[in-house]
Amino acid sequence: MSNIKLDEVVCRDSEESELSSWKGKVTSDEKVNRVYEILNTIHKEGQRSLSSITANVENGTRTDRLFKGNEKHVHVVGRRSGALISGTAYCISSCSMILLNKIVLSSYNFNAGISLMFYQNLIACLVVTTLGLCGAISVEKLNWRLIRVWIPVNIIFVGMLVSGMYSLKHINIAMVTILKNMTNILTAIGEYYVFRKHQNLKVWTAMFMMIISAVTGGITDLSFDAKGYTWQILNCILTAGYSLTLRLVMDKAKQATKSGSLNKVSMVLLNNLLSLPFAIFLIFGLNEWEYVLKADVIRLPMFWVVATASGLLGLAISFTSMWFLHQTGPTTYSLVGSLNKIPISIAGLALFKVPLSVPNLFSILFGLFAGILFARAKMS
Repeated sequence: MSNIKLDEVVCRDSEESELSSWKGKVTSDEKVNRVYEILNTIHKEGQRSLSSITANVENGTRTDRLFKGNEKHVHVVGRRSGALISGTAYCISSCSMILLNKIVLSSYNFNAGISLMFYQNLIACLVVTTLGLCGAISVEKLNWRLIRVWIPVNIIFVGMLVSGMYSLKHINIAMVTILKNMTNILTAIGEYYVFRKHQNLKVWTAMFMMIISAVTGGITDLSFDAKGYTWQILNCILTAGYSLTLRLVMDKAKQATKSGSLNKVSMVLLNNLLSLPFAIFLIFGLNEWEYVLKADVIRLPMFWVVATASGLLGLAISFTSMWFLHQTGPTTYSLVGSLNKIPISIAGLALFKVPLSVPNLFSILFGLFAGILFARAKMS
């Protein structure tokens, strides 16, 4: 705008000086022609100024677009790297947790799964409480109303952990991961009857394949243990019941808090904290404490190192799963969870020298494939 105003001032001064010098010396036609020439000059100068301004604006717009494009590219790259790092952390913690629990229960021949669960949950409570007091994480303040609402969920949670401990002691890791697919089937059936959620044909086809894999895997399992399979079936029922009950109680639980919300960190603390009294009751009710006091394995420092590491990894799974879910989404999280069973199964077969036949190996691979198909079907 300053360029236009400057041109107008210069042109107007030139016009006035020339007109004053021609007064009384030229004819009227010549005056008219001269005025037209002056006006034409003003018009051209104005157009040049406007063109210059337009060019500057366009250059500025292109610069802004280039800057915004680079900023968007950096954001996308950061998002992808965050998803890769969080996904890797989730897979490592999940695989390590299962393997360490198998080592504690089988390799050390520790027959106190409830006591191990109590120790792991106690570690989780101490770590979360410490982080909350330091201000590193946000934890919802607990109250009796919230605790009363959450107790049914916690009872199922304790049963889920205990049954998972005992099944892992008696069954090899590969078959545990395959039988866990039954949880997806029970959850889908529960969603249909409780929430009236219908599944598509691909989901039901994948679930049928998982049933075939579980049945053939059990028949061909050379290390078949009826007690372990019973615990694992119970674990599938309780795991499905836990997810369904959690959905039903979630809204009531949020209403019972002061903030009106309940983040996942608070749920982790709530589950682990409320499980401690139930675990103590079961330890004394089943006389497990007598076995723990007499067991020689508790005098081994390495046993406590592995048990503590498994407790920390259990908490790490909670945090890394939340991190990964935030970076990606439920569909990617579900698919990676299904793919995660492959390295766990292979590691379990290799580390613990599980007796294996060709039909059993085929049923395990078939079950892993069915799990992947189920995750992809849920995404569509």
